[in-house]
Amino acid sequence: MNLYKFGKALCAIIFYPLYRIKVVGRENIPKDGPVIICSNHISNFDPPIVGITNNRNIYFLAKEELFKNKLIGGILKRVHAFPIKRGMRDRNALRKGLDILKQNHALGLFPEGTRQRNGEIGKGLAGAGFFALRSEAAIVPCAIIGPYRKFKPLKVAYGKPIDLQPYRDEKASAQVVTDLIMEEIRQLHKIHSEKG
Repeated sequence: MNLYKFGKALCAIIFYPLYRIKVVGRENIPKDGPVIICSNHISNFDPPIVGITNNRNIYFLAKEELFKNKLIGGILKRVHAFPIKRGMRDRNALRKGLDILKQNHALGLFPEGTRQRNGEIGKGLAGAGFFALRSEAAIVPCAIIGPYRKFKPLKVAYGKPIDLQPYRDEKASAQVVTDLIMEEIRQLHKIHSEKG
């Protein structure tokens, strides 16, 4: 068993009972082909939660600072994370993300770029739109509905893939597409928060 599969199994054993995770819409995630899963960001636990609640092996972007520690950086690389420099256009990270999608893998993004501790869904950065426009990947919105409290329900909702072909045809800006993705996440969050 490789480290990714081991880590995914271990996180599932810990997090499912700890946060009584309920998953909605898992069937909306394509079983093969390139896919970008875009989620809101409320906790450091979001990447493993997204990782264990779907059937794809996901590659995540992570802030470059995490890779400065050799031990942590080595583990992150073996569980499909790769670094991105925050606050600037990181061409290497963008190229790596596109390569992952060209190989028909799944890419996990948190477009807000930082955690929103107040539970609100913030404005997304243009990077999500960049990957969406420069690839043929299916774009699946994901809403994590918290907060993270021990033995209190945590819901993870996946929406239907967003049809971005008209935006690709029109050569829309990356920020316009990111704003559309964030609105889909916002609506998904609202619907499933109300359902309880």
